Amino acid sequence: MNLTAWLEAAQQFHSQQRAYALVTVLRVTPPASARAGDKAVVTADGTLRGWIGGGCAQPAVIKAARLALADGQPRTIRITPASESEEKQLEDVLEFGMSCHSGGTLELFVDPVLPQEALVVFGDSPVARALCDLAPRVGFAVHWVAQGAVATDAPAAHRVLDNDDAASVTATVPPASWVVVATQGRRDMPALKAALQIRARRIWFVASERKAGVLKDSLLAAGEDADRVGAIVAPAGTPIGADTPEEIALSVLASVVAARRQQVNDAASPKSCCGGRKPAAAQATAAARVSEEATAVTAGATLTEAAMEAATAMPEPSTPAASTQQAKTSCCGG
Repeated sequence: MNLTAWLEAAQQFHSQQRAYALVTVLRVTPPASARAGDKAVVTADGTLRGWIGGGCAQPAVIKAARLALADGQPRTIRITPASESEEKQLEDVLEFGMSCHSGGTLELFVDPVLPQEALVVFGDSPVARALCDLAPRVGFAVHWVAQGAVATDAPAAHRVLDNDDAASVTATVPPASWVVVATQGRRDMPALKAALQIRARRIWFVASERKAGVLKDSLLAAGEDADRVGAIVAPAGTPIGADTPEEIALSVLASVVAARRQQVNDAASPKSCCGGRKPAAAQATAAARVSEEATAVTAGATLTEAAMEAATAMPEPSTPAASTQQAKTSCCGG
């Protein structure tokens, strides 16, 4: 038995950006072939590398690993003798009853290890470069796409593409990525067309409402799908009173993180920030707050041309307004 097989497999899966669950044996009640501290890595297709016990334990471990990979939540499981195969939730432990002859009990911790999600940033603008620097710090693998881009200009980026041709981009970046188009007047249409070809989870466009409307009309006239064009979020960002390129990038990144977290929370049971279950009233309040924020972001307004030119020296960038009641004011309240 290769005791380091799990480690070698984990390194391989990590390099492949492949999701897996790390399973660790916590406690053992003999007789059992596993020992406390034994480990294995398990993928969604049932591949298991390492050692966490014999054939009776493995089906339950693989099932628990799939659950963890699906919702991104770690869990403790117990495999214990039973006259019939069954499973039940006992407080914070998922118990599997197994009719095995060994008669031992295993308790294991199943921890999902998910690859970094991809954020594709289009454009060679101050906002785009700031995003390339900020996004890796919150766990995104950044793919920077800009005509003539140089890797040394975005050292934190996972990958740099110097061609924004739609075919080249779709062949390189992962499907279902998050996308921010921050071209700010330089190759807006090629970037938007490439972003739509990726079939992104969501696309944010850093532009004024007026400019975004004109370009969306051009995309529709070019034959792009109306639903996907309509889903482009513009102006982009969360209302924080942003003014400088770095602040605008932070505003946009906050919206991306909120969308990512909402996706995770939709897959998992709602929890409070300290890990406990939210009461129903708190869940309803949180849902209402998310809805209000989404409305405010979508209905947002532009910064004045003078403020944006001073901040970025690029044409017509924008950030969202402070509220839907101030749809035509700047996001800094002016």
